Amino acid sequence: MRWLDHRQPLPDSLRGAIIALGNFDGFHLGHQAVAREAIEWARAEGRPAIIATFDPHPVRFFKPDAAPFRLTTLEQRQELYLAAGATAMLVFHFDAALAGTSAEDFVRVLLHERLGVAGVVTGEDFTFGKGRAGDRAVLARLGGEAGIATRAVAPVMDGGAPVSSSRVREALRAGDPEEAARLLTRPFAIRGVVEHGDKRGREIGYPTANLAIESYLRPRFGIYAVTGRVLATGQVLTGAANIGVRPQFAPPRELLEPHFFDFSGDLYGQEIEVAFRHFLRPEAKFDTIEGLIAQMERDCARARELLG
Repeated sequence: MRWLDHRQPLPDSLRGAIIALGNFDGFHLGHQAVAREAIEWARAEGRPAIIATFDPHPVRFFKPDAAPFRLTTLEQRQELYLAAGATAMLVFHFDAALAGTSAEDFVRVLLHERLGVAGVVTGEDFTFGKGRAGDRAVLARLGGEAGIATRAVAPVMDGGAPVSSSRVREALRAGDPEEAARLLTRPFAIRGVVEHGDKRGREIGYPTANLAIESYLRPRFGIYAVTGRVLATGQVLTGAANIGVRPQFAPPRELLEPHFFDFSGDLYGQEIEVAFRHFLRPEAKFDTIEGLIAQMERDCARARELLG
């Protein structure tokens, strides 16, 4: 699958594409509806289908000190877009130049001249251009002048409210990964390279694969039943994981620490993805290491039962 940069002209073979335009970080049910409209439209006309995204997220550009809120990396998005049926992923690199681009130049210069798109699909609430001056009506007007067809997709409603990334984030912060997975159509997952830690887990009989959380959203800190996937081999693992600051040990440090059941291999330096399936309990500090170990035994038994 091609990974395209908005600052570069598209290859001739991809000009005339239909583009799903949005941020699509979580790629939840609402995002999928926009992408599906673009892909089906492209197939009906024999055109390439491209799903666009913005990186960094515009909120991160305008509010660099905002708490982490990312639901996916670009690599995860690329895999999701490919699975949805897209020909390519287009990344709009959100910097000062893009933030200062007027709605008119966004359509006429970027979409028409540089990218040569034939059609654009957005959600009904999509905004673009400097000061968010462009909306679906502006896009339709400017697109029509440039020969670009446009379509807008209504929100996907669930329980009387639109499916949104905000709802996914709220569910994860509340410790409800099942609700997040329902809205995403897959579990929330953190991907990273396994790094060496202080080996505390190994010392007490529960070795862990330590991952930095980086700029991912912080779900509710605590213990989860998880599944893992080793990207290089596709091997799937099951386990229990702690995400948080490890109150039992000093110094505190945010980490994701999955312990995988019945696994004795070496994961150091390998990229893995850890999917959050069920919340078991909040983080806690125990009076003794023995108390911690006894609780970990119960956590792992419960995780095995839930993942059964």
